[in-house]
Amino acid sequence: MFNFTPLLGAQSSSQASQSLIELDGGVKILIDVGWDEGFEVEKLRSLERHVPSLSIVLLTHATASHLAAFAHCCKHFPLFTKVPIYATTPVISLGLTLLQDVYSSTPLASTIIPSSSLSEASYSYSLTSADGSVDVLLQPPTSEEIASYFSLVHPLKYSQPHQPLPSPFSPPLNGLTITAYNAGHTLGGTIWHLQHGMESIVYAVGWNQIRENVFSGAAWLGSGGGGAEVIEQLRKPTALICSTRGAERNPLAGGRKKRDDLLLEMIRTAVSKGGTVLIPTDTSARVLELAYLLEHAWRRAAADRNSDNPLKSTKLYLASRHVGTTMTFARSMLEWMDETVARELEVESTTAANRQHRRTESKQNPSRDSDAAGRATGPFDFQYLRLLERRKQIDKITSTKAPRVILASDSSLEWGFSKDVLLRIAADHSNLIILTEDFDLARNTNGIEGLGCTLWRWYQEKRDGVAMETGSDGQTLEQVHTGGRKLESKDAERILLQGKELLVYQQYLATQRRLHSSLQTANGTSLETSADALDDASSTSSSSSDESDPEKQGKALNTSATVAHFNRNKAGLSKETLGVNILLRQPGVYDYDVRGKKGREQMFPFVTKRRRGDDFGEFIRPEDYLRAEERDLIDGLDIRDEGLGKHTKLGQKRKWEDSGLQSDLGRRGFDATDKRRRQGLNPSNGRLANGTNGDLGVTGHEGLDEDELSDYEPEPDESPVGPSKIIYKTTSVQANFKIAYVDFSGLHDQRSLSMLIPLIQPRKLVLIGGTPSETFSLANDLLQRFNPHSQDGNDKFLNDVYTPMNGQTINASVDTNAWTVKLSEALVRRFHWQNVRGLGIVTLMGQLVAATLEEQSPTEAASMKRLKLLKRDAEEAKLDEMAVASDKAPKLTPLLDVLPPNLAAATRSVAQPLHVGDLRLADLRRILQAAGHTAEFRGEGTLLIDGLVAVRKSATGKVEVEGGGLDFPDLPTRNLEGSFYAVKRRIYEGLAVITGG
Repeated sequence: MFNFTPLLGAQSSSQASQSLIELDGGVKILIDVGWDEGFEVEKLRSLERHVPSLSIVLLTHATASHLAAFAHCCKHFPLFTKVPIYATTPVISLGLTLLQDVYSSTPLASTIIPSSSLSEASYSYSLTSADGSVDVLLQPPTSEEIASYFSLVHPLKYSQPHQPLPSPFSPPLNGLTITAYNAGHTLGGTIWHLQHGMESIVYAVGWNQIRENVFSGAAWLGSGGGGAEVIEQLRKPTALICSTRGAERNPLAGGRKKRDDLLLEMIRTAVSKGGTVLIPTDTSARVLELAYLLEHAWRRAAADRNSDNPLKSTKLYLASRHVGTTMTFARSMLEWMDETVARELEVESTTAANRQHRRTESKQNPSRDSDAAGRATGPFDFQYLRLLERRKQIDKITSTKAPRVILASDSSLEWGFSKDVLLRIAADHSNLIILTEDFDLARNTNGIEGLGCTLWRWYQEKRDGVAMETGSDGQTLEQVHTGGRKLESKDAERILLQGKELLVYQQYLATQRRLHSSLQTANGTSLETSADALDDASSTSSSSSDESDPEKQGKALNTSATVAHFNRNKAGLSKETLGVNILLRQPGVYDYDVRGKKGREQMFPFVTKRRRGDDFGEFIRPEDYLRAEERDLIDGLDIRDEGLGKHTKLGQKRKWEDSGLQSDLGRRGFDATDKRRRQGLNPSNGRLANGTNGDLGVTGHEGLDEDELSDYEPEPDESPVGPSKIIYKTTSVQANFKIAYVDFSGLHDQRSLSMLIPLIQPRKLVLIGGTPSETFSLANDLLQRFNPHSQDGNDKFLNDVYTPMNGQTINASVDTNAWTVKLSEALVRRFHWQNVRGLGIVTLMGQLVAATLEEQSPTEAASMKRLKLLKRDAEEAKLDEMAVASDKAPKLTPLLDVLPPNLAAATRSVAQPLHVGDLRLADLRRILQAAGHTAEFRGEGTLLIDGLVAVRKSATGKVEVEGGGLDFPDLPTRNLEGSFYAVKRRIYEGLAVITGG
């Protein structure tokens, strides 16, 4: 069974991606926890209902559309941290910096508490209409909490199958195997292959087949991407889940080089007029491609001393709150990038002598370029790209007019430094905004069109004219005028709660803590310590049956029902339900009447904790063996109690900043150490617990000029601490800049989808991750053009194409038919078994007849009847036949029997020989060398024997043997004639040659 449910991203203008896969046995897999720039908590309701029944979680890309809601789920969904999470190492590291940047850049990421939840929680207070419109925020996770959440993710490597462990409340996974393959598009981006029983599922959302400067292409055609066929592991899956974004976009003529040149020409035309170029990008994914391209363009311009390239006098910046940490991670993960990046590092390490010579020349003729050329220049050791992590630095560089290029997050222009830079440079006619991705005009934030959508609409309308610039190579560059339009920006600001708003929030917070406590009591962690826990087998089966019931999934997370339940009964359970356990569950109860009770109700409850383990023994918790001083090194996290959500347990004290009772004096009373702790830093060394730089990154002002740092001061933490609400301010500026577009999204296009899906040959195709127009366009194109895989009547791929909507469940199970066939004893006696790598293989050909379960074959039944007639009298035989005829006819079953002689001769000429087995060229080389032949590898996948015979093995497993000519006088004819047949004989010995004859 394979059921698929897209929670977000199907037939939608939103790029957020959340998908749920359900397999046999109640196994549920959540792939991605994406969010859009609106950060609406209502879009996570479907995900929240499925959390208590999840088995594992898989993360695909380190982008906001794939994991922006990860920290929110860990902090506010009690059981989410209990579910095993898997991702590649770059997704873990870059996802950490992404979420730290998101939560430090916009208060909307904290999410607004729905007004209905506040009304239910504030039953003791009456809200007026004015109070009811207040947008109260949840408490955002700190930098330490975000780091601890990502420390829970299990790292994986490409092409290595892994059998994950299920969550504590999940049924057994029954041999589920997950394998990550390179998806391109982002660093560590993943195409997931899931193998469960007969289901072979490939999940490919957001991939790019084209090789780029930093990212290698997707692994469909192999690691190099130059093969002609899809690799065997990803070919012919029972179901392919593929994204459709870009299905209506045609590729740019000229490929990657044309794209890079177009971007650089756009920059040159703007900076040559003294303008500022803003390139909105993301925080930790596509920014690596842009930063690498621009840095190396500046290096080439500086090395060319004879040209008057305008890039020489142009400053290059990269602005993001945690960009220093992002680049530190990037320098440590070069092996995940394209091979050209790693090769560049090797070349740099071999030219140390040349660098020393350049340093000597720079002392004689000092200049900025020669000094830069003398330093180490790794792929991400920037010489010209300056990193900015503070708003004051942004204000400083944009306060004067000068040619500059600014890369800033985020690409949506809804949060981050890109929004600030846009508003500051909007009034100048010489400035240019280069959009690197397209926007759906239906994509908006809380019903309001965002800045990115507004600029994209202006670019498509071209209402105020187009400036046709000419590049250095003569190509025409299109830049759209904005014509002094009014550009409105809606900014969110966080302020503290006061008065009745604070009381309502406190009541909501107390209710949520009681709710979380009840959820933990209702789930497996508390069931282990309950007095009425059953033994291992019975408790496991009962919990599995309860959680597999679709009517009970997510029932504990129904906030309204649980809150009403607590309002009626603070203890949560009645005395009848608790029974003798009331002595443990309710405080102040010491007596229990056991008269008339039976079984366990007659004894005082005994609390025992069930030990967990697997086939290899009990699980070992390393944290149980830490010394006291080692536990103190954990920054505020007691891993013995698992740290996460510790303040939510029943009986725990609340944190001072969560209570909302601190006064202005109390907040001002925090010393510098507390401030550094709130900023996510260790007071001792200024680094996060995971070893990465915190808000005050060490590379935040790396490479800046002295005049730019003359009045630089660390920026204080402006966000208030404690319960807060959000207010909006609208800013209007006059837009005189020009808009250009260069596609740097790095996603598949119409050509890639139309070519690769027929090569993959999926049995069933599920299309998600695109607009309705893109989804139906690709579905119709595939059904009309590529359904018949071949014209010779062979099997067809793409039996079904599904285009589900958000929340719609489809059944895409593999189409299988199973029959039970019995073999007659006469046929079994004719088997000739062949041994191939420890496996017995046999070919058979017989006649299918109908027989009962009791009889073996018609011939055997006749012989048994003759023996029976000899032993019995004729009358007894007649009585037996009459009794059998009077009984009900037995159930028939297919029986494979020996072919009659007249059919055996006809089928023997039709049967074709078949070779079974997997021949390894390394094994063949060893066997031939032992037999006295010379065998060596020449090239990739080619074995040369005696210099005359070449053996090749294709990606599909086909073995080709080619013999050489007779032009070698040094070799005797005996050896020449024997090499070819000796190789073929050794190959046949390693395979099982079977035929239907």
